Amino acid sequence: MSTLLRLLRRALPASTSAAASDSIKAKSYWTEIIKERNLEHLVEKFKNASVDEDFRTKTFVYKNAIHRLAAARKFNYVEEILEDQKQYKDIYKEGFNARLISLYGVAGMFDNARKVFDEMLERKCARTVVSFNALLGACVNSKKFDEAEGLFKGLSKELEIEPDLVSYNTVLKAFCVMGSMDSAATLLDEMEKKGLEPDLITFNTVLHGFYAKGRFVDGERIWEQMKEKNVEPDKRSYNLKLLGLTLEKRMEDAVKVVEEMKSEGIQLDTFSYSALIRGFVNEGDLKNAKHWYLEIGRSGCKRDKLTLEGLIPFALQKGDFMFAYGICKYVLCSKLLVQNDLIQSVVDALAKDSRLEEAKKLVGLGESCRAHSYKLELPKPLSNPMTSLLSVFHRV
Repeated sequence: MSTLLRLLRRALPASTSAAASDSIKAKSYWTEIIKERNLEHLVEKFKNASVDEDFRTKTFVYKNAIHRLAAARKFNYVEEILEDQKQYKDIYKEGFNARLISLYGVAGMFDNARKVFDEMLERKCARTVVSFNALLGACVNSKKFDEAEGLFKGLSKELEIEPDLVSYNTVLKAFCVMGSMDSAATLLDEMEKKGLEPDLITFNTVLHGFYAKGRFVDGERIWEQMKEKNVEPDKRSYNLKLLGLTLEKRMEDAVKVVEEMKSEGIQLDTFSYSALIRGFVNEGDLKNAKHWYLEIGRSGCKRDKLTLEGLIPFALQKGDFMFAYGICKYVLCSKLLVQNDLIQSVVDALAKDSRLEEAKKLVGLGESCRAHSYKLELPKPLSNPMTSLLSVFHRV
């Protein structure tokens, strides 16, 4: 027994001491599981830890483990962990079943999620809107978008469950991902007729659907509806509007939205800056693309890979080799992974423009980059030291 545990037991009443002991034990279990890198060992440790009742309340540990196993495509391990949970008394509680259903959804294993839901009837475990919503969420997370509506309407009617706001928001997400925006708009109207007030999640879901699909006017209609309902837009709402404006190539208006965000005390994030940069790249406006590239650096936000992969060839196309060089230096020094050919194209352009020192610097940074394997080289004729020296003299 640890010294800390002994001290706690002396200082506290027996019941409190036992609770403290259980809590410490559960923490030692989940700490060990989160640190475990061998996935097979992780499964065994998880199953052993699940015997502890306090451990079974640690939702975040379950999510962490299932996320990791699903990311590694170890679906048999996911099933082993979650099926093992059915031996405990918690399986007769709806909340515990809802958690298992959701976790199967996280792993994209909808058939397993549906099996847990159906087994609740055999256990005489109540199936309310809580487990119903978990099943709907598992359906959408498993990318079974076309099945969500049938589940929403059919199963709720069969079980006499009245869908709530969470139910509607989940199906709205399915419609928006599928691009069925007219169905989403109809469902939004249906919500209001049933007396359910849309929340920020509702509006952001529908805004994303309209703005991302290039239906800017419809997006603006939803924006106005959100204001009428006194639902305050958040950073995500504004970012979605930025996305819509950049797709419409209305960059002047996009900059105005940024100013509005600042006046509302909403800080720009990586998505905000990236939307602006991509928008100006699409407009062929190097000056403003550079401006917002530098702004994102000053803000402390991270620059994202896709934006940089679009910015590098754009800088070369515009003949600004030193800007392209600066971007590549940032990529190599910050251990980002972009296409090798993109950086090689900058090395080639610099060498051709007699900027040999910069070209060599990128090659050297590529060689020293431990995070990723970059294979950069100077163009063949310039690899000769005498040729390189003559080029430098010529430049002077």
